Amino acid sequence: MTMAEKKRYSDDELEEFRVIINEKLTLAKRDYNAMMRQLMNKDGNDVDDTSPTYKVLEEGSATQSKEELIQLASRQQKFIQGLEAALVRIENKTYGIDRMTGELIPKERLRAVPHATLSVASKMAKKH
Repeated sequence: MTMAEKKRYSDDELEEFRVIINEKLTLAKRDYNAMMRQLMNKDGNDVDDTSPTYKVLEEGSATQSKEELIQLASRQQKFIQGLEAALVRIENKTYGIDRMTGELIPKERLRAVPHATLSVASKMAKKH
């Protein structure tokens, strides 16, 4: 069966993506919660020690503004929603199908951007 004939990913392949997405989701939620905690503590002067994946904010020193934090948290929330939507598509077995062309999005892209709903080609076409 060639890629052209293949209309959806197999259950085994979907399972592989489910694992990837769940791992990303766990980290994304942890980071989001850490951001929210930091926002809550913004009034206090204590710089609490947060999780290792959360170094992004510390690199920018403790002077990270509340606005920047809110922006980061909101982007993170969108990412979490994107991942959760991807899990629903896995359940429906529609995961990895380009919503513009109906063709399968290459695995390499899905591994890099597991919540993608467009192939790179469709994404480029949409911008024009």
